[in-house]
Amino acid sequence: MNSFTLTQAEAVQAAVADNTSHDGAAYLGGGTNLIDLMKYNVARPTHLTSLGHLPLSRIEALPDGGLRLGALATNSATAYDEQVQARYPLLSQTILAGATPQLRNMATDGGNLLQRTRCYYFYDLATPCNKREPGTGCSAIGGFNRVCGVLGTSESCIATHPSDMCVALAALEAVVRVEGPAGERTIKFEDFHRLPGDQPELDNTLKPGELVTAIDLPKRGFEKNFTYLKLRDRASYAFALVSVAVGLEMEGNTIKKARFALGGVAHKPWRDQEAEKMLEGQSASPDLFRQVAAKVFAEAKGYGPNSFKIELGRRAIVRALKQATEMSQELDSTAFLNSNP
Repeated sequence: MNSFTLTQAEAVQAAVADNTSHDGAAYLGGGTNLIDLMKYNVARPTHLTSLGHLPLSRIEALPDGGLRLGALATNSATAYDEQVQARYPLLSQTILAGATPQLRNMATDGGNLLQRTRCYYFYDLATPCNKREPGTGCSAIGGFNRVCGVLGTSESCIATHPSDMCVALAALEAVVRVEGPAGERTIKFEDFHRLPGDQPELDNTLKPGELVTAIDLPKRGFEKNFTYLKLRDRASYAFALVSVAVGLEMEGNTIKKARFALGGVAHKPWRDQEAEKMLEGQSASPDLFRQVAAKVFAEAKGYGPNSFKIELGRRAIVRALKQATEMSQELDSTAFLNSNP
């Protein structure tokens, strides 16, 4: 770990000013990912702006009926918040599928958005990695890439975003609030993370010095028909090989509104809005779900060891949609006979 200076910020604008006044500065929230990266010497900030004293940990109702998650609210506080559990159970379920209680007690909601890939080569300083050292190459292409992406990849990078929470936030169509040198702005969640392209070192669309201050959830949270399906190598403390967050609004067996996102398959939580539209206005059925799954992975590209994710992802979508629709008490009980994906 290299040496660094540290400032304890007491206000949001002061934090932004402190961060932008130091070259090579980083914000420090819960630190559950950043400190690890510094220990591995993958991240080498010269200055840290500590956020622990900022008033950004509240979870509060919004006038429009939505809910605001402060960026410094911990993952545990969010998952067990009464409003989140009652109105956004998909988010609660998804957070609890990730990490361990100890990590969730420390990790913040804002930091969850900013955690970096778990691609093995990103952490291995002895190997080239365009995300860690731009222009050096991608060791995962042609290497051991079992955890890497199959959607939206580039010749520069096939890393995946590791978050569980972000998969649910993508399906919920959350909005990220940020404060920067130019003031406050909002970013649609689908626009917050980016695909690797030829700049895989950039994980998101934050501008220099911008600080995540809150995450806004919409009024409707799919509290009746939802599921988070996470497929991984072991039952706990493992990142997703493939995950699917689903939120549906149903009338009987008819899907009125559908939102779903995938984790573990791309550089960002993956949404396919055309596939979502295929579901809306249709009766839930295994055939429909298989058509949707085929659409999502139609342009997927495997790289050898991770090619299994394409078929796994198709099956995960079918199973997750089935689980979400089966929560409806008015569902035709015969619709899914012999429908194991």
